[in-house]
Amino acid sequence: MKKEVLELREKMKANGVDVYYVPSGDYHSSEYVNDFFKAREFMSGLTGESGELIVDDEGAYLWTDGRYFLQAERQLAGSEIELMRMAEPGVPTVEEFLIDLAKKKGGYTLGFDGKVVPGYYGEELQSKLGELGVTIKWDKDLVGEVWTSRPQIQPSEIYELPLTTTGKTATEKLADVRKAMAEKNADYLLVTDLMENAWLLNMRGSDIDYTPVFFSFILLSKDSVNLYVMDGAVKDSLPEDLSFVTVKGYDEIEQDVAALDASKTLW
Repeated sequence: MKKEVLELREKMKANGVDVYYVPSGDYHSSEYVNDFFKAREFMSGLTGESGELIVDDEGAYLWTDGRYFLQAERQLAGSEIELMRMAEPGVPTVEEFLIDLAKKKGGYTLGFDGKVVPGYYGEELQSKLGELGVTIKWDKDLVGEVWTSRPQIQPSEIYELPLTTTGKTATEKLADVRKAMAEKNADYLLVTDLMENAWLLNMRGSDIDYTPVFFSFILLSKDSVNLYVMDGAVKDSLPEDLSFVTVKGYDEIEQDVAALDASKTLW
């Protein structure tokens, strides 16, 4: 078995985790990710963008779609990781696999890094697996403990696109978004998608290869815009036409969302 998988199993045992889930993606559910977030690639060896890895005490299983079947056969060779060909006859989905495992084992503890799993999917797993006696630990970045040489994120300096390229100013785009918020009776809008953030403010970066985006969150209300970025992304200040935007630290988003008025609506 691949040594990374064996090391992960040791971390699982130490943390009381029976089954560990490693998806593709980052804190923003991006398809293409910074090297820091290539945990599934590190664990399995598959370099394609699509893939999900499950590890338990009996084996390791890698799901990927038809674009990567041949590539996965080559890159998984000798690893003892079983290739699960998505959408092929007789191949369960990750969710079905976890449900079948619960029925077989009579319950277990599932672990994953909840920051890279979409909230709706985590809640779905909690609902369906909880009924079968499965306990979920969603605060366990065990791959990070194994991956001692993990590359760090070096945030790029973000820059503005001209109006001749964007067609609308950020102010105009924000007005359109706020109109939609008002129609939905939303007091706040949290934007997590990196492409949407880049589009909304007419800004670009290079935090991900071949994708001109920058790690960020935007928290918008009817009279304020907070932009959360990593240190170094904004060299001095934003362009003059974005002077109304408050720049905050990337990690401050969690405390700011938690501090919102509970009587208000967050979209």
